[in-house]
Amino acid sequence: MTREGHLQWCKNRALKYVRCGDIKNSIFSMMSDLSKHPETENHAGIQLGIMLLIAGLIKTVHEAEEFINGFN
Repeated sequence: MTREGHLQWCKNRALKYVRCGDIKNSIFSMMSDLSKHPETENHAGIQLGIMLLIAGLIKTVHEAEEFINGFN
């Protein structure tokens, strides 16, 4: 799978959690899935997502959706 295809797959899976209101698992899903592809396994967004979640800076569905869709 290409990097772009994998990234879209990660986003789609994470957004399913967002649509259910499960913000925490949406971020964890994105981080976990990014680590499963050699071209995204060290993506800076993995650490950023964890830090934002722990700091309480991703609290709403809208914030989670924006964060996930912002990956490139």
